[in-house]
Amino acid sequence: MSHQIKSFFCAVSLILVLSAGVNAAAKQKSETITIKTSAICESCKARIEKKLKATEGVEEAFLNLNNKKVKIKFDPTKTDADKLRLVIANSGYDADDVKKNAEAFDKLPACCQKPME
Repeated sequence: MSHQIKSFFCAVSLILVLSAGVNAAAKQKSETITIKTSAICESCKARIEKKLKATEGVEEAFLNLNNKKVKIKFDPTKTDADKLRLVIANSGYDADDVKKNAEAFDKLPACCQKPME
């Protein structure tokens, strides 16, 4: 009986060590970038964050309206910075040097189309 208990605890310990290693490897895959946008209001913020979070590989997206920068955590094996800039531009907003999609901009609510001050 004692041998079975030791074997059980050894197996459980091995599983815990392996799962911790897998979790650590998974966490190391993520990258974080910050992209300057032309967002101006809460509606812009919600729209950009929603589009980014719906993008494959994006784990987190948070837009700070004070500095108009969106911080994005993503899996680089599934997407990249250029694709993320295009997601923002195709939503109607500038994304760093990538200019907004004019057609998408025209579909934004009036509050989102106000000229930047």
